[in-house]
Amino acid sequence: MGSQLLPIEMLSSGVWADVAEVQGESGWVSRMAELGLRAGSRLKILQPGSPCLLEVGGSRLSLRSNLAVQILVRPVV
Repeated sequence: MGSQLLPIEMLSSGVWADVAEVQGESGWVSRMAELGLRAGSRLKILQPGSPCLLEVGGSRLSLRSNLAVQILVRPVV
């Protein structure tokens, strides 16, 4: 995987990744940033699929797959 950008829905359970970009409508991007999901943050995939369960900054966040594809990450090797 390395430095390749992937949507979080492509990652498996237990994988850590650094957020490279959050795409979408500005209000949604701002809301994700408020929840700690922004470029430069690190997350862990707790449960892939729909909904996708993430750990971000000590909190858990659940996203539907249509939103998860808007978050591009670099898996941590």
